[in-house]
Amino acid sequence: MTVIPPVPSDPDEIALAVEAAIESEDLAGLRRLADAGSTDAEDALVELAAERGDLEELRRLAAAGNTDAADELLELEEEEE
Repeated sequence: MTVIPPVPSDPDEIALAVEAAIESEDLAGLRRLADAGSTDAEDALVELAAERGDLEELRRLAAAGNTDAADELLELEEEEE
Protein backbone atom coordinates (compact mmCIF):
# COMPACT_ATOMS: atom_id res chain seq x y z
CA MET A 1 0.00 0.00 0.00
CA THR A 2 1.35 3.40 -1.00
CA VAL A 3 1.32 6.10 1.64
CA ILE A 4 0.39 9.51 0.26
CA PRO A 5 2.10 12.30 2.18
CA PRO A 6 -0.05 15.21 3.31
CA VAL A 7 0.08 18.44 1.33
CA PRO A 8 2.40 20.86 3.13
CA SER A 9 0.90 24.06 4.49
CA ASP A 10 4.08 26.16 4.51
CA PRO A 11 4.58 28.02 1.19
CA ASP A 12 8.29 27.13 1.11
CA GLU A 13 7.50 23.46 1.68
CA ILE A 14 4.86 23.59 -1.06
CA ALA A 15 7.41 25.10 -3.45
CA LEU A 16 9.88 22.32 -2.61
CA ALA A 17 7.19 19.66 -3.07
CA VAL A 18 6.25 21.13 -6.47
CA GLU A 19 9.90 21.21 -7.53
CA ALA A 20 10.40 17.58 -6.46
CA ALA A 21 7.25 16.50 -8.31
CA ILE A 22 8.39 18.32 -11.45
CA GLU A 23 11.84 16.74 -11.34
CA SER A 24 10.41 13.25 -10.93
CA GLU A 25 7.55 13.91 -13.39
CA ASP A 26 5.13 12.86 -10.65
CA LEU A 27 1.73 13.61 -12.19
CA ALA A 28 -0.15 12.33 -9.14
CA GLY A 29 1.90 14.55 -6.84
CA LEU A 30 1.37 17.57 -9.06
CA ARG A 31 -2.38 16.84 -9.22
CA ARG A 32 -2.54 16.58 -5.44
CA LEU A 33 -0.68 19.87 -4.98
CA ALA A 34 -2.73 21.61 -7.69
CA ASP A 35 -5.97 20.34 -6.16
CA ALA A 36 -4.80 21.82 -2.85
CA GLY A 37 -4.46 25.22 -4.52
CA SER A 38 -0.88 25.42 -5.78
CA THR A 39 -0.93 27.41 -9.01
CA ASP A 40 2.71 26.48 -9.62
CA ALA A 41 1.78 22.80 -9.50
CA GLU A 42 -1.14 23.39 -11.83
CA ASP A 43 1.10 25.26 -14.30
CA ALA A 44 3.66 22.45 -14.17
CA LEU A 45 0.92 19.87 -14.64
CA VAL A 46 -0.32 21.65 -17.78
CA GLU A 47 3.23 21.86 -19.14
CA LEU A 48 4.01 18.21 -18.42
CA ALA A 49 0.70 17.00 -19.83
CA ALA A 50 1.27 19.05 -23.00
CA GLU A 51 4.81 17.68 -23.39
CA ARG A 52 3.47 14.14 -23.06
CA GLY A 53 0.50 14.78 -25.32
CA ASP A 54 -1.78 13.74 -22.46
CA LEU A 55 -5.11 14.92 -23.86
CA GLU A 56 -7.08 13.35 -21.03
CA GLU A 57 -5.21 15.33 -18.37
CA LEU A 58 -5.47 18.52 -20.40
CA ARG A 59 -9.22 17.96 -20.82
CA ARG A 60 -9.59 17.43 -17.06
CA LEU A 61 -7.72 20.65 -16.33
CA ALA A 62 -9.59 22.61 -19.01
CA ALA A 63 -12.93 21.36 -17.66
CA ALA A 64 -11.89 22.67 -14.26
CA GLY A 65 -11.39 26.12 -15.79
CA ASN A 66 -7.66 26.18 -16.60
CA THR A 67 -7.37 28.34 -19.71
CA ASP A 68 -3.74 27.36 -20.34
CA ALA A 69 -4.80 23.71 -20.48
CA ALA A 70 -7.59 24.61 -22.88
CA ASP A 71 -5.12 26.44 -25.13
CA GLU A 72 -2.67 23.52 -25.07
CA LEU A 73 -5.50 21.11 -25.78
CA LEU A 74 -6.62 23.09 -28.82
CA GLU A 75 -3.05 23.26 -30.07
CA LEU A 76 -2.48 19.51 -29.70
CA GLU A 77 -5.82 18.66 -31.29
CA GLU A 78 -5.03 20.92 -34.26
CA GLU A 79 -1.67 19.14 -34.69
CA GLU A 80 -3.50 15.80 -34.87
CA GLU A 81 -5.73 16.97 -37.75
